[in-house]
Amino acid sequence: MARWNSTSVPGFILMGLTDTAETQLVLSMLFLLIYLITVLGNAGMILIIHLDPQLHTPMYFFLTHLSFLDLSYSSVITPKTLQTLLTSTKSISFLCCFTQMFLFIVFVATECFLLSSMAYDRYVAICSPLQYPVIMSTRLCHVLLIGSYVIGFLDSTVIVVFMSQLHFCNSSVIQHFFCDTSPVLALSCNDTSEVEIIIFICAGSNLVLSLTIISGSYVSILSTVLKIHSTAGKKKAFSTCVSHLLGVTIFYSSTIFTYLKPKTSYTLGRDQVASVFYTIVIPMLNPLIYSLRNKEVKNAAVRVLQKRVGSR
Repeated sequence: MARWNSTSVPGFILMGLTDTAETQLVLSMLFLLIYLITVLGNAGMILIIHLDPQLHTPMYFFLTHLSFLDLSYSSVITPKTLQTLLTSTKSISFLCCFTQMFLFIVFVATECFLLSSMAYDRYVAICSPLQYPVIMSTRLCHVLLIGSYVIGFLDSTVIVVFMSQLHFCNSSVIQHFFCDTSPVLALSCNDTSEVEIIIFICAGSNLVLSLTIISGSYVSILSTVLKIHSTAGKKKAFSTCVSHLLGVTIFYSSTIFTYLKPKTSYTLGRDQVASVFYTIVIPMLNPLIYSLRNKEVKNAAVRVLQKRVGSR
């Protein structure tokens, strides 16, 4: 059996989601619509927060970068997926495949810690409201943001470097619609247990650490809110957290289902459906979740539109 290392692999073939022409057309139209909503929603969120001075607060600073991350990792996956659905070009070079994998892991790992930073921001706002402007300073916000990106970059570098050292056998067909770790590992003809352990440690440590921060923040928030005697006060406190909690639940449940399992448990149909939701649908949902359930964002959008119309 022929063996290719990382320097001699000519490329891979992405099998995509289906071989049926009718289904490919339907999926391509659906994914294109979702991607357009994703781009408009996330870019619109970034623009509104940038243009409205009332949203220049730590919470919306983090929300701006959450929208950037969602837009980024959707753009890493969706255009290539549309290409494989709409054309006969299913090939992807080794370099492009591992670049796609690297960028995707960077953005997803960074989002884990950005969500934990947002949870800490809500904790300070509710549990220490008088000290909030002092604690959540511009410097701390930038430290948390840069730290999230650094962890994401290091996490992705470690995983991709180890995976690029694998040897690949005769088959170059990736049974997936993008270069994810599990289907690429399945092509290796040497022992992948070490790489699987490294992926599990990197993904597991990121998830455990970020979820610990989020859980600790919300336990403290819940304890503080329960001490509030006013029903209106409790409702107001909870309303500032609902969007974030919903976003966290969707993101982490799909992440844990997709990545915290061994390669042997990878099943084509189930994992592809989960990956479609995880890579294509979730980036569209976040701006909807944070805008539709947030009066400040909706009011800011109205102010920005009125200002633009009035200036004409």
